[in-house]
Parts: sequence; structure tokens; C-alpha cells
Amino acid sequence: MPLLEHLGELRKRIIYMLIIIVLGMIIGLVIAKPAYNFLMQQEPANGLPLHAFSLWDGIGIYMKFAFVIALILAIPFAAYQLWAFVKPALLVNEQRATMKYIPFALIMFLVGLAFSYFVVFPLAFHFTRSVAANLNLEETIGITQYFSFMFNILIPISLLFELPLVIMFLTAIRVLNPIRLRKMRRFAYFLMIFIGVLVTPPDFISDVLVAIPLILLYEFSVFLSGAVFKKQLEADMKREAEYNEETVL
Repeated sequence: MPLLEHLGELRKRIIYMLIIIVLGMIIGLVIAKPAYNFLMQQEPANGLPLHAFSLWDGIGIYMKFAFVIALILAIPFAAYQLWAFVKPALLVNEQRATMKYIPFALIMFLVGLAFSYFVVFPLAFHFTRSVAANLNLEETIGITQYFSFMFNILIPISLLFELPLVIMFLTAIRVLNPIRLRKMRRFAYFLMIFIGVLVTPPDFISDVLVAIPLILLYEFSVFLSGAVFKKQLEADMKREAEYNEETVL
């Protein structure tokens, strides 16, 4: 396809994803209240007095919940649109191999969401409260500030848990390979540690508790890339052998 047709196809896929996000936000607005009530019954929000400092705070909370719910619903659809965009450039066996990653996109996002909510968020929340207590500050926590703080931790880490699938997909379409990933290991480790420090309180234990799983996630991604790359080499050798046999005949 010419470049303009590629751009037109990309534009079509992006429009489809935006439509799904809009529909997801509509659904999110409907179930935002039950989701809000559920989170308010969980620790650390359970029994915590939260306040509204603006007339827009209630609307803002609805929109935040709607966006997160829409993002969850859009993850598998976005993965499919990405696959559909690169599908014409893939061999038939590569199309089948990459198609199976799509359902796991949502699973990995939910795993990242659980890890960030049950591990990272409580660490960050209790650390910030302990600092305020040490300074003898009287806390008045706004509802917008609480959920903004929570979602700013949950969303980046949840998206980062898509890394193994992204690397496997890029390996399957021959953009990446384990050799290149191993050469990038130092930079990747630095990036994972930086993210761990960025989303956690500034203490060594919290940083380590987050950075180590992220580094293991990268190593797991390299391992999966190696498995995909090995199958590619075997398939290439098989095709080459078949071609040589046909040439001899």
C-alpha cells in the first residue's frame, strides 16, 4: 500500500478506538456510582472522611471513573485494531500467532491493576499520611485529590503490565528480537527503577517492592521474546529446506 493509504488505514483504526472509548465512557458513567461505592468500602478509603472543595468535584469523580472503565473496556479492542492494522504485512502463520495475544491484553491489564491497587497504592497512601502525622498536620483530604492520587498510580503500572504482550507482538512481526532486548537491558532496568521511584513514596523499601517486579516483568518479556524468536528461526529453516528441495527437483 502507498504511504497515504497506510495513513488512511491508521486513521480509520484510531477512529474505531475513539468510538469504543466514547461508548465505554457512557457505560462507565452508568456504573461509576457502584464502582465508587465499592472502592469507598475498601481500605484505605473505608471510614476515611473525604471532602469536596469545588462544585465540580462530584462531576470530576464521575468522569475519572468513566475514563478508567472505558480504558479497561477498550484495551482488548485497541489490541485487535493494532493487529488488524499490521495484519496485511504478516504471513498467515504470523497472523494466527499474533491474534492469540489479544485476549491476554485485558488479563495483563487487570493483573497490573490488582498489583498497583493492593500493593503500590497502600504503600504510597500510608507513607504520605505518616509524613503528615510527623509534621502534626491536620488532614483534610479532598475526594478529587484522593482518587487522582490513586489513578495516577494505578493507570501507569497497569499499562506497564502490557509490556510482555507488546514485546511478544513486536517480536512476532520481527520488529524486536531477544538479542536487541538484551542489549537494551541496562536502559530498561534504569527505566523500570525510575518508574518505581516515581510512583512510590521516597523510601528505599517501597521503591524496591515496585522496581523488582517491574524488572522481573522485563526479564519475563525477554524470555517470551526468545521463545517466539526461536519458533521463527525454526519456521524459517523449515521453509528454506522446503525451498531447496523444490529447487533440486
